[in-house]
Amino acid sequence: MNSTQPSQNPLAAWQARWTQLAPRERRLLTLTVVVVLAAVLWLAVLGPALRVLRTSTAQAAALDAQLQRMQTLQAQAKALQQQAPLGYDDAVRALKQSTQQTLGTTAQININADRATVTLQAAGADALAQWLAQARLNARSVPLEVRINRISTPAGTTWSGVMVMGLPPR
Repeated sequence: MNSTQPSQNPLAAWQARWTQLAPRERRLLTLTVVVVLAAVLWLAVLGPALRVLRTSTAQAAALDAQLQRMQTLQAQAKALQQQAPLGYDDAVRALKQSTQQTLGTTAQININADRATVTLQAAGADALAQWLAQARLNARSVPLEVRINRISTPAGTTWSGVMVMGLPPR
């Protein structure tokens, strides 16, 4: 074995080359290695961790809001489950009353067996949403079929069409 062949012992060749460098070149090469290692460390470890840390507060707030919404929905569902069953006549009366009070002349209701067909003509979006909530809570009626169209006017958005609501059996 010849110790002058660098291919046989790469570490020895590198050490020999290092000792031949001037002190200024060694410092520059050391600084370059440190900068490259710092960049790799930043890109691989610190950068992603800091990004997660910066966005964690907003994500936590969004998750808290979502949790609150889900808990509210859960409480509503439990309240609905605990309500006493509503008879057919009471459900029809409640649905007609909420239709007249909330939608007024923009809706016509027709009762047929265990279904109520509600025909909408330019009903306001807020009134329709309020009516649907009342139909679910007071009449325990939910939509079975919905064929409505959104109509945008300068005065606002309205809805026209037909909704078939389910009623309790007689």
